[in-house]
Amino acid sequence: MGKIVLVTGAARQLGGRFVRRIQRDPGVDRVIALDAVTPGHQLGDAEFVLADIRQSAIARVLAEHSVDTVVHLDVSAKALGPGGRTTVKETNVIGTMQLLGACQKSPSVQRLVVKSSTNVYGSAPRDPAVFTETTSPKSLPSGGFAKDAVEVEGYVRGFARRRPDVAVCVLRFANILGPEPDSPLADYLTLPVLPTVLGYDPRLQFVHEDDVVDVLEIAAREPRRGTLNSGTFNIAGDGVLLLSQCSRRLGRPTVPVLLPAVTWVGTALRTIGMTDFSPEQIRLLTHGRVVSTVQMRETLGFRPRFTTAETFAEFARSRGPGLLPPERVGRAVGRLAGLPLGGGQADRTHSTHGAR
Repeated sequence: MGKIVLVTGAARQLGGRFVRRIQRDPGVDRVIALDAVTPGHQLGDAEFVLADIRQSAIARVLAEHSVDTVVHLDVSAKALGPGGRTTVKETNVIGTMQLLGACQKSPSVQRLVVKSSTNVYGSAPRDPAVFTETTSPKSLPSGGFAKDAVEVEGYVRGFARRRPDVAVCVLRFANILGPEPDSPLADYLTLPVLPTVLGYDPRLQFVHEDDVVDVLEIAAREPRRGTLNSGTFNIAGDGVLLLSQCSRRLGRPTVPVLLPAVTWVGTALRTIGMTDFSPEQIRLLTHGRVVSTVQMRETLGFRPRFTTAETFAEFARSRGPGLLPPERVGRAVGRLAGLPLGGGQADRTHSTHGAR
């Protein structure tokens, strides 16, 4: 008998991609795709179940199909459809509680994979340069998706203590980008002009959609020899980009705003429906966030195909040209960097020779 895999959040673009991918695994017999709304994409040969994980009916689904592997992807920062922030939080937190309660009672469940986020670390001025999986945040997120992710992981740890026989894998993804991203940060980067926080140029990490699907497949299967896919892992592409580099590569000008005024700008953008410029996103665009991926490579045995820069390049190509051609912006920045400052290059050279 092969595995019977249940995937939540199948109506989302990422969930649909994973459902189609996991069907190709020769060790998988059946895939149960579950969501509260009917997906607008194909799910291959998977059996789609229209159900809401916030309801107790999820326990019946696990029992009826004798599910042994649960891949929980219905943890998101954005509503699918017309639902607002309240719906998102209920699905993230209450839905996860219901799902874990059903998994705890199910004798057939042997493996649980949960999609989480590096948002659990928050973004604060005194943060370490690089977060590891065991680093405690300086200040816990106070709201939004970041707080949801913290609560979800807390419930998952409780489940792992109550069911030590179940292999549990939590994947903390950096900002997911690619040709078809679905996140508030992607919406922000698509704005024709990017509001930024005056005096700050945060470091950002990205992970490609393709790498997300690849690592989810690794987490859902039995571990390969010499690896372990139980535990908590940061998932991100190599390298970092500054927000200023992102704006130049997109060809989108920035408008620096004083920090106290950024909240007002975010409220205005949310009101007109352009992007969910939430307080947690403002903190990210102020202080940035970088995580270590040592455990991802050495323990999980996963090496992303795309670096942070390559992931962003794919995203930039999918967005089309901005107001300013990136090549022209790059040349302008290069010329500015070459201008003599503080007496010019000749003076600096003279000073250097004089020191000898």
